[in-house]
Amino acid sequence: MKNFRLPILTILIFTVLTPACTNLDEKLYTQVSVDDFGKNQEQINALVGSIYSGLKLHGIDWDTYVTMDGLSSDMIAIPGFKGGDWSEPMYKESMQHKWNASSSGFNESFFGPSANIALCNQIYYQIDINKAIVPDLKEQILAEIRGVRAFWYYILCDHYGNVPIVTDFLDKSQPATKPRAEVYNFIVSELNDIKDKLRRDVATLASYGKMTRGAAYMLLAKMYLNAQVWNPAGGAKWQECIQACDTVLSMPYQLEKWEINFVPNNHISREAIFSAAFKSGGTGRQNNIALNTLHYFDPIALGLSISPWNGIAANPAYVKEFDPADARYAATFLIGPMKDPSGNIIMTPHGRPLIHTVDMVMNEPGPDGWGWINQEEGARIKKWEFEPGLSNSMENDFHIFRLADVYLMKAEAILRNGGSNGEATALVNSIRARAFADPAKLYGSVTLENVYKERRFELAWEGFTRQDMIRYGKFLQARPPFKPFTSDTKYLLYAIPQAAIDANNKLEQNEGY
Repeated sequence: MKNFRLPILTILIFTVLTPACTNLDEKLYTQVSVDDFGKNQEQINALVGSIYSGLKLHGIDWDTYVTMDGLSSDMIAIPGFKGGDWSEPMYKESMQHKWNASSSGFNESFFGPSANIALCNQIYYQIDINKAIVPDLKEQILAEIRGVRAFWYYILCDHYGNVPIVTDFLDKSQPATKPRAEVYNFIVSELNDIKDKLRRDVATLASYGKMTRGAAYMLLAKMYLNAQVWNPAGGAKWQECIQACDTVLSMPYQLEKWEINFVPNNHISREAIFSAAFKSGGTGRQNNIALNTLHYFDPIALGLSISPWNGIAANPAYVKEFDPADARYAATFLIGPMKDPSGNIIMTPHGRPLIHTVDMVMNEPGPDGWGWINQEEGARIKKWEFEPGLSNSMENDFHIFRLADVYLMKAEAILRNGGSNGEATALVNSIRARAFADPAKLYGSVTLENVYKERRFELAWEGFTRQDMIRYGKFLQARPPFKPFTSDTKYLLYAIPQAAIDANNKLEQNEGY
């Protein structure tokens, strides 16, 4: 093998799907060579730790796939506010299922995961050729990197379906598109190969945020849950999903009090399986939920020291699905009058009372029913607790996967597989019991629709709504007033960005675009 002497702590974004598709600058931190690096744990941790920084892309921000999924489904609404704020076409295109290959709203959903896959390939190469790392530790680290890479392929498989598969860091040729079924099988194969090579100390501070054995089995369960959508020829994998869930349930994760998962220091949650770690005031992309969702004057009422952007709000129809007796209702949505320290209702810049209403009223609608709403309308996101005095980005981490989801995935798989309704009911009630004070709110038996609804109540804005709606056959349905028509089936996948295709002519656009 040639002796490549690459700088180690260098975040080189060799974009695997579309070379040179990002504008990230190369930042050289050290010139220590591959051969000399990795001789102590601190150096190894610094190298491998870089693959986790990209997980910050998985969260709620103005352009992330979690936000775009919420818009293209029915959890988030950004119709544009009086004064012209948030009137960019990307939000309307997403809500109305009118996006195309040139729509800017989906660039980050494609290029972000692609860049992270490229980084994983780089770090894998650097670890693999490093003779200073003992074999057992190297095997675990390489499995960890492959697991994170598989996660990013899971994101691409979910949203775009047909994408290239690249694992060789040294191969700089233009990669060709692979069918979605092949991408699916690649991810499943990778996870099955590494799942028992990963660290087993789950639900600990030492393993928090890392690709562990628990995270790999959780990701496998997600793959099997969606097998009929992503790999129809392979058939249903309900029993495999159940088995993967059972493995996770056998680990020392625990259901916490619901709010523990969303407080500023939520890294202590033993329910967390895989998480994106954020730090208030940190560099790069951070947790800016408060900035994205709150009205400009909400901080006066909430005791915060930030200047928010008045953007992301809850779709009214979604809010109305909740039972007000559900503790998650009040904890998830910011609704009602916002008052100053003297108890007076704050007025907006347009002289209207700052009262966050559930409903949104379109003003001056065009032929497609689209108009603008007043600044104060729309319930806002408060699921991730705002720390008093908040003056920067939020400390709250974003749990990508958590144990409650495992309970609900298993319940769904049991029902779809013709299994015990009693077992499925018990699983759903385990989640529901912590949301209701009245035991009468628990189910005597559950249907698939009950499980679907419980997922919506429990996992609001956590990145699964689009995936769930597609699996349940609801994604294309009309959703007035924002989308009063049934969508074309092409919208079950996002369009490959035209910029990516321009950079790599071997990429194939998804059908219909």
